[in-house]
Amino acid sequence: MAHFSDTGNTPGPEQGRAHSLERWSNYVWHDGFQVPDLAPLERLMVRTCNHLYEVIVIEPLRALVMIRGGQYFPEFTRARVNGSSTGGGFLKVHGIYAGFRLELHTDEQAIITSPVREVTRAADLIPA
Repeated sequence: MAHFSDTGNTPGPEQGRAHSLERWSNYVWHDGFQVPDLAPLERLMVRTCNHLYEVIVIEPLRALVMIRGGQYFPEFTRARVNGSSTGGGFLKVHGIYAGFRLELHTDEQAIITSPVREVTRAADLIPA
């Protein structure tokens, strides 16, 4: 499970607003997942500052998912996870990480969410 503390500062390579390619590429990415590393049909729950999204991985290597939640996805919709960003500039391709905005693309539009607060594998939510 990955969490983000809303302290006003987004943790990560953009700390201090000093955006640099070197800082971004050397950042040790945690608190999230790379979609290509997940199994087909794996489910994630992604809680942003504004909404809860359910994500089902369809084609991991192409980062294709079915997503439901928020105002743009009232029903499951096919989308591509472009990655995580600070809302512009650098993009962690195909990643979903706490503290960063999730960038998605459907056949109809590009969507950038509010910052992700938590990313959880649905299997982790089932009591043992």
